[in-house]
Amino acid sequence: MAEKIGIIADTHGLLRPEALMALAHVDAIIHAGDIGKPEVLAALAEVAPLTAIKGNIDTAPWAARYKDTEVVQVAGHSIYVIHDLKELDIEPQGRFSAVVCGHSHKPRNESRDGVLYFNPGSAGPRRFKLPIAVGILTVSRSEVVGEIIELDITN
Repeated sequence: MAEKIGIIADTHGLLRPEALMALAHVDAIIHAGDIGKPEVLAALAEVAPLTAIKGNIDTAPWAARYKDTEVVQVAGHSIYVIHDLKELDIEPQGRFSAVVCGHSHKPRNESRDGVLYFNPGSAGPRRFKLPIAVGILTVSRSEVVGEIIELDITN
């Protein structure tokens, strides 16, 4: 049976109700950094078990307990979580099924050399004309499939 992992990033202290609704039925959540406020994590942890890393804006004392990277194990797959993909200093091929990131605010869902590179985009304040979005990884024994979910918001 496949597991659904909610992916959220770049909330910058704003956790929209639409994001919570989109993640309401997941088995676990990964926050890929630029959290902004600890209340964001508290609310996400009420939805599902949470793994979070810090991003470049997460410099306040509350964020010190979070790492720059994490490895999440799901259904026999290893998922590497890093905020800024440009800081990736490992070769994920053969070690990780997916690399989850944030930072750019640009959604990305593409496979390269057997690794899924997944950025849900930003769920926080709008930046330029980029969409407000979250993501879902559907993880089964055989594969990891990503889906970007654009949130229907007006601001």
